[in-house]
Order: sequence, then structure tokens, then C-alpha cells
Amino acid sequence: MPEGDSVYRVARTLDDALVGRVLTRGDLRVPQHATADLSGRSVVEHVTHGKHLLTRFGDERGDRLTLHTHLRMTGSWSVTGPGKRLPARLLPDVRVLLASDGGPTAYGRSIPVVELIETADEHRVVGHLGPDPLRPDWDADEAVRRLAADPARPIKPALLDQRRIAGLGNLWANEVCFLRGLHPRTPVGDVDLPAVVALAARALRVSATVPGLYQVTTGNTRRGETHWVTGRAGRPCLRCGHTVRVTPETDVERRTWWCPHCQPERAAA
Repeated sequence: MPEGDSVYRVARTLDDALVGRVLTRGDLRVPQHATADLSGRSVVEHVTHGKHLLTRFGDERGDRLTLHTHLRMTGSWSVTGPGKRLPARLLPDVRVLLASDGGPTAYGRSIPVVELIETADEHRVVGHLGPDPLRPDWDADEAVRRLAADPARPIKPALLDQRRIAGLGNLWANEVCFLRGLHPRTPVGDVDLPAVVALAARALRVSATVPGLYQVTTGNTRRGETHWVTGRAGRPCLRCGHTVRVTPETDVERRTWWCPHCQPERAAA
């Protein structure tokens, strides 16, 4: 599943392709918006909050609409250059098509959430989310406060709760726990939350904005060595050499990887 840094990078790609352009075609190929026509509207900006993408449109009358999309596990965006299009075999999966006159075209494929709303109503779809380290209104203290509200909850699922802190997915929750030496089941009340939040925010920003370091958590870009524990079940820990473990969940998007030596589980007091 794409994480907050993934969606942020998508937004910047779409900004480069479409912002300031007037759409000659704007199709939403989902039942609830099948008759919507975005042609003639200008693309104002792409804004992210956690894993949600908000594409804002304007027109000459000053009306503002927002396209709310969420990639979940299946969605993706592609941009083609002027005069080009996606291969025919991919077109049946297109749910959003945004084309500009003489410019690029953006295709949203297999996107499960496609919703057109008034820009003034964006709070209805993202108002429940916690602070996002990639937004200008990032509030680390608020993220700490929200996480601390449930001290008995294990730290890993707490980090995945988008209402507490937005943008962290399974990869980052696993890697942050490793980097802080926390067993994934450590209760939130036993965790130095300001330090965890600061690390998570810094990691997400680097991944989103520094070329070549997208979702590289070790600092090593060599194949097979980009992550400390995620995806390394049965292999040696890159720090101590002990065997990395993984939970047996069949849903790979929620599997938990950890090193039993670097992240020991503490006995309850």
C-alpha cells in the first residue's frame, strides 16, 4: 500500500504535469460521477494529507471543486507526454483521466476511492486525520498527544492509526520501531513518543523529498539492503546478525518484521 511519502511524490509529479493548465478532458469513470465533466476547469494544485490526494480545480466563475482520491492497495497514477497515451491494454483500468490542451495527460488506474466534492467540504474526507509531517501545518506535539491518548495500545498499530499521525504505513511503522529499538508490541505508555514522532517525521520527509532515498531506511541503496527489517524475514539483521522474524499474518500489508536482539520484548512490570 502506498504510504504518505508515495502519495506526496505522486502529487509533485501531477503538479509538474497539470498545474496551471486548463483541462480539455476530465473524465471520472466511476458510477457516482459518470456524468461529471471537468473540461474547461483549470488545475490549481495537488495537496496531500496522509495517504489522501486532493486535486483542486477552479474555473472563471471562481467555483472550486476537489477530486479526492486514495490509492489503497491497487491504485496508481501515470502521466504521458503531449500526444501520447497509455497502452491500450491498460485503458480498461483507468478511473480518472485528466487531459490538457497540447500538454500531458494524467491517468488514475484502479483507484478504489474517487470522489468529487466542493473544495469547502474537504474536511469531510480528511478532517479525521491526524497531523501529517509532510504538510506545512505539521504539529508534532499534537501527534504525540494523540498517540499518548491510548497508553496500553502497542506502538506499531498506534503508528499505523491515521487518526493519530497521518502518512505512516506498514513499512515506516516497522522501520521506526527498529530504529528506536522498540518491540512492536511495546505499550505506547512505555515509549519516548516525542523521539519516535521526530524520527518518523524526519524519515518521511527525507523519503519524500531527497532524490535517491525514497523509502531507503538504512541509508544503503544496494539491492536487498535498503530496509533494516521489512521484508527480511529469515535473513540476518543488518545491525547485529541475528535472524529477523515476521508475524504469520497472510496480509503482507500488515505483517510485522522485527529483530529479537535489537528489539527485545520487555516483560510486564
